[in-house]
Amino acid sequence: MNQARPACGIDIGGTKIAGGVVDADGTILRQETVVSPATDSTAIERAVADLVAELGRDHDLCGVGVGAAGFVDKTGSTVMFAPNLAWRDEPLRRDLEQLTGLGVVVENDANAAAWGEFRFGAASDADDLLMLTLGTGVGGGMVTDGELYRGGFGVAGELGHLRIERGGRPCGCGNLGCLEQYASGTALVRGVHEAAQRGVPGARILVERAGGDPAAITGPMVTEAALGGDRFALEHLADLGRWLGEGVAIVSAVLDPAVVLVGGGVAAAGDLLLDPAREVLASHLTGRGYRPEPELRVAVLGGEAGMIGAADLARRRLVAPA
Repeated sequence: MNQARPACGIDIGGTKIAGGVVDADGTILRQETVVSPATDSTAIERAVADLVAELGRDHDLCGVGVGAAGFVDKTGSTVMFAPNLAWRDEPLRRDLEQLTGLGVVVENDANAAAWGEFRFGAASDADDLLMLTLGTGVGGGMVTDGELYRGGFGVAGELGHLRIERGGRPCGCGNLGCLEQYASGTALVRGVHEAAQRGVPGARILVERAGGDPAAITGPMVTEAALGGDRFALEHLADLGRWLGEGVAIVSAVLDPAVVLVGGGVAAAGDLLLDPAREVLASHLTGRGYRPEPELRVAVLGGEAGMIGAADLARRRLVAPA
């Protein structure tokens, strides 16, 4: 098989399925996005197969890499559990290989994004990194000594489900007080909605941007307002950052990453999010003052990191070296 052939990268999230044809240098040659039928596992698979067929119409694909928002077993074949999708012991690789006629590699979506940033993005200079994606939930991926770390059963890196608040908010995973209930894009919007609906005076500008309806306020609206100096939006982003810093400090005590990347839509806020996270990390890090601190960076591949990483993993695992 020719390693120069492009691979198809698919990123399945809670709200959309993004796909792209990706070459060996991580360049996206073509991409498409469709709505994710998140509550219907069969419909998800059909949507992915249709997307692969469309993307492969003008390209000779070497295989398909799928980043799936869930717990993927160590063989890369089954999605054991997905908090935000209708997957329970789903034989995703088998089903997609039957539907597409191509070799398929299945990986956790945050792992795929971390790998994409490691190979072609903001951590291409690091051998050890942690990536957190702040979106519908909080995804996590780790690269250790230049290799994707997947754990004993394939489900390492589910950092969004660290419990950081005993008896806290209920999470889709079944536990209470998980990090993603406080540090995700969903958590940011929920907090702003609650404050706006209570009539907090500082929310007035955001409510006006949303056409007078507090429930219509979106994450990008909050980020845009914060970048423009709105104090209400800035404080809500800072609160998110403080939770993020606490989570990074906990993980750093175990994994000692050199670089921590933050991706997802909320990362567009840059240092408005990361500076509060850095402050909390510095004050909570085990052995602080006597050890190097991990460097917090914004991921640079954006929403394309997952598809780029998934495609590269497919090429590595499906294509024999020349």
